[in-house]
Amino acid sequence: MTDVEVSITIPAGGVVLEADVVVPRSAHAVVLFAHGSGSSRRSPRNRHVARELQRAGLATVLADLLTPEEDRIDAATGRMRFDIGLLSERVSALVERLPEDELIGGLGLGLFGASTGAAAALVAAAAHPDTVKAVVSRGGRPDLAGDALRLVRQPVLLIVGERDPIVIELNREAMDEIVGETRLEIVPRASHLFEEQGALEAVAETARDWFLRHLAGATAG
Repeated sequence: MTDVEVSITIPAGGVVLEADVVVPRSAHAVVLFAHGSGSSRRSPRNRHVARELQRAGLATVLADLLTPEEDRIDAATGRMRFDIGLLSERVSALVERLPEDELIGGLGLGLFGASTGAAAALVAAAAHPDTVKAVVSRGGRPDLAGDALRLVRQPVLLIVGERDPIVIELNREAMDEIVGETRLEIVPRASHLFEEQGALEAVAETARDWFLRHLAGATAG
């Protein structure tokens, strides 16, 4: 059971974004999800991971990085969902807003990014070294964070499927750039979307353990 489960709107970067917030009883940290290209806060994969985090006592914030109108336009053009600069600005704006929220203010903050959302999460982490305490990437493109990787000092976990060789190599290259502690976790027999039996469960459990390790005792910066 959870104490609080609400849908809210959050001003961020000149727009208002929609988010689903779940705060378990006695939550000791919070994880903000940065969704990837073509995805949203309703992503079944990210919601699966979020439920595992919630069971471990972590609050979760699943926020859309595009407004409903932007999403409608982007469905036709596909430009904004690959605009790492824009997505990073939105994630950074959320990172700045969340410590002020009455439900989760004061909790240590981690970021969970998927696909292009992983790059946005890493850019936001680089820009907020005192606020963001840890980052997890699922099937992400951390290489798209560019020069910001050299400024990431937080512990970063990169999770990639064994059957996603190009992304594995891109993640390995990104690891060489990140200053902080990094780990690459390759999920056996898993493809890019982790649709194979047990694959998503492995992602959720590995992410849970990483956040529990690095967010334990953390408070908002």
